[in-house]
Amino acid sequence: MQKAELLSPAGNLEKLKIALAYGADAVYGGTSTFSLRIRSGKEFDIDSYANGIEYAHTLGKKVYTTINSFPFNSQIKLYRNHIAQMAELKPDAFIVSSAGVVKMAREIAPNIPIHLSTQANVMNILDAQVYYDMGVERIIVAREISLRDCEAIKREIPDLELEIFVHGSMCFAYSGRCLVSALQRGRVPNRGSCANDCRFPYEIYAHSKETDTTFRLDEVEGVGTYIMNAKDMNMASHVDEILKSGVIDSLKIEGRTKSPYYVGVVTKAYREAIDDFYAGEFNSSKYQKELHTTQNRGFTDAYLISRPFERNNTQSHSFTIQDGTHQVAGLVSEDGLTWRCKDKTSIGDRVEIVLPVGVTIEEIDNDSCKIEKIDNSFFITFKKIVSTTGKEFTSIHSGDLNNIILPIKLPSYTILRRGIKEAKRNKGLLV
Repeated sequence: MQKAELLSPAGNLEKLKIALAYGADAVYGGTSTFSLRIRSGKEFDIDSYANGIEYAHTLGKKVYTTINSFPFNSQIKLYRNHIAQMAELKPDAFIVSSAGVVKMAREIAPNIPIHLSTQANVMNILDAQVYYDMGVERIIVAREISLRDCEAIKREIPDLELEIFVHGSMCFAYSGRCLVSALQRGRVPNRGSCANDCRFPYEIYAHSKETDTTFRLDEVEGVGTYIMNAKDMNMASHVDEILKSGVIDSLKIEGRTKSPYYVGVVTKAYREAIDDFYAGEFNSSKYQKELHTTQNRGFTDAYLISRPFERNNTQSHSFTIQDGTHQVAGLVSEDGLTWRCKDKTSIGDRVEIVLPVGVTIEEIDNDSCKIEKIDNSFFITFKKIVSTTGKEFTSIHSGDLNNIILPIKLPSYTILRRGIKEAKRNKGLLV
């Protein structure tokens, strides 16, 4: 059995490198041009994106370029130019949504594989066959598809690769086919500028034309008014079932606009889930414990295992986002010599060390710090906090741009974190 690929989001060059350090086999992203994540795409210019592709290739990893918005007629020439420019960077595939863009990409860059975006809503053999006949090598199936339907597609078209989302934000509309943001703000979701209007609370009113009277409808207490707010997908507990099917070639994590912490921790959790499955050591509670450290809208296992009409718990009506169990305290630099503060940290504080995949460290105790291993996790206690400019701190706060010298070299992009209750206590929010 060929090992399934783990595909992680790359919102910028730093997050690309973090995703690869924490176990991704491949990443996806692009510049803002014709991508469905304009905000994250702006963090990549052509030079940094080219550097990211080169960096990934030196590690034997892959980069898939997103050109997955839907073109206006006036943009067709611009699309052609952009595809040609991206082809020069030699990514491992283009991710596109439109049948016309599939044809265009095949003409301009015939040597670059085409992956069909989930925005194309493929849910059956007929549509899959049409795109396969057009030269598409992989289909990122609709989020609403079932594993059984994936199996049916694979039986009919065994050479077609199938990719599924396993974690991240969900759209309340069908595979992202939403116009609420366009209606309210003029920002078109299918062209990359969604304002996430579905995440807001709404009040409901009834209007009588005969009396020209409007009444506000009272919602049931405790139900909440985030009426379009979908929970986040979390399929970690089903990775064994997915991989046992033998029909899924790539497991994809959503989140190009999310934090470096999210990218690192979620990638590592799914890396362990995949590796543990093939080693016969699958343990869903271990992966869920890590995934629950991240901020989320509540979790759902969505529709891959259960049909949409069988579910009534995929919406989070009472809140738009909630804290995870942990707060990031700091992020180690690429050279492993310094770190930057993400949450107030003082001399004497002990924070957990989250290591990238495949590395370890030694326990030490010196004048600057103490590193110890407790219950299979490493922790560091700071005895000194000194910046690269020589400034000493008793405490350093989130947003401080000083690079703080590490007492010992740590692996690139190591994460420092603490429990959320401890973090709030440090800020005086808990007593």
